[in-house]
Amino acid sequence: MTGMCSHNAQLRDASQLHFPSPAMIGGPSVSSERARPLIAMENISKTYTTTLGARVKALEGVDFTISDGEFISIVGPSGCGKSTLLRMIAGLSGVSSGRLTVDGTPVTGPSADVGIVFQHPTLLPWMTVRENIRLPLRVGAYPPIHQSRVDALLSMVGLAPFANAYPYELSGGMQQRAAICRALVRNPKVLLLDEPFGALDALTREHMNIEMQKIWLSNRNTVLLVTHSISEAIFLGDRVIVMSPRPGRVICDRRIELERPRNFKDTVVDPRYLRLTADVRDLLTQGAGE
Repeated sequence: MTGMCSHNAQLRDASQLHFPSPAMIGGPSVSSERARPLIAMENISKTYTTTLGARVKALEGVDFTISDGEFISIVGPSGCGKSTLLRMIAGLSGVSSGRLTVDGTPVTGPSADVGIVFQHPTLLPWMTVRENIRLPLRVGAYPPIHQSRVDALLSMVGLAPFANAYPYELSGGMQQRAAICRALVRNPKVLLLDEPFGALDALTREHMNIEMQKIWLSNRNTVLLVTHSISEAIFLGDRVIVMSPRPGRVICDRRIELERPRNFKDTVVDPRYLRLTADVRDLLTQGAGE
């Protein structure tokens, strides 16, 4: 199955949510600019050349836009170019053809407006949690408010009591929360999450999904999550984008019509959740058989 299958729906008014306001941690507010695409991909393709000279097309004809403040989940089979997509948005890899812009500007390299979190936290073991989170502030010049964000972020994710602990003293989930804080400390417009909870056990992963939702509702950055978990993608996202096998193409872009904030007890039995989970699984199964 190919093509787009979008459905329009409005998120609940942020004023109804009982989480800290963006101003409390210096985050961006939701404004009238929300309707303008923050990220735009127009006919994006990516081809790699292997060490033996073979050409491998990772992505082909990728088109979609993301509005300011949206949470987008991307799912697809291994090797379909999901992580490549994030690396291009982060400016870590260039496009082979097409046009990619963030906030109207073509992406030509890494930007302070984009933060990225990988599957493994990659915290520096000789630094405390606070020092790890502050690390990006040592690169370039940032106003004093960014220094105060460290304490606000630590409190937001429940790590304030562990600010002076070292990574080895933290659980896997706590380390990943610290890594997310490090990506947010410069207040980027875009947060990229590349399978950030894939190495965690099922219960910890579920807890981190709740934590990630709380962080996003508090901060309202634009988030792109790459995951192999259909349930995680639907629980967290405003939209779920389904990719085909390599070369990766967008075969479905669906609005997730579930109210926020979400909890697992009610969400996993919601008929809309069950129907969308089945639809996405069918798309991935059909794609695997192409």
